[in-house]
Amino acid sequence: MRCPFCSSEDTQVKDSRQAEDNTAVRRRRQCGKCAGRFTTFERVQLRELMVVKKSGRRTPFDRDKLARSVLIALQKRPVEPERIEQMISGVVRQLEAGGTSDITSDRIGELVMEGLSNLDKIAYVRYASVYKDFRETEDFGAFIQDEKLSGEDE
Repeated sequence: MRCPFCSSEDTQVKDSRQAEDNTAVRRRRQCGKCAGRFTTFERVQLRELMVVKKSGRRTPFDRDKLARSVLIALQKRPVEPERIEQMISGVVRQLEAGGTSDITSDRIGELVMEGLSNLDKIAYVRYASVYKDFRETEDFGAFIQDEKLSGEDE
C-alpha cells in the first residue's frame, strides 16, 4: 500500500479489526519512510459494477462518490457514523446482489432514498431535492405531502 503522504511503498499494518458489521476489515498502517499513519478499508467486491447514466454513458461504480452524496444530505444531522456506514454498505450489497453488473443511476438513487427515509427524514428530503431536481419551494411541499412526511417528529 502506497503512503498517502510521501508515496513510499514501504508501509506496515499496525492493527486490523472488523468493521461495518464484519463486511470490511479496517487496517491502521504506518509508513516506514515518513512514519505517517493512515487507515485503509478492505471490502469484498462481488462484481465490477458499472453505472449507466441517463445519457447512456457507462462509468465504473464509485462507492466513495455514493458516500459523499449521502454525507452531504446528512450534514449537521444527529445520525451516528456507524449507522451511515451501515446504510451505505447496505445499498452497495443490494447493488452487487442485483444479478447484473450494469446498474442505472436511477436504481442507485432509489436505494439511497429508501435508506435515507429509514435513517433521517430531513436528509431524505434534502437528497430528494437534488435527485428529483426540485426547482421551486412548492416542490418541497408537494414532495412532503406526497410522501406523507408532514407531522412526523424529525
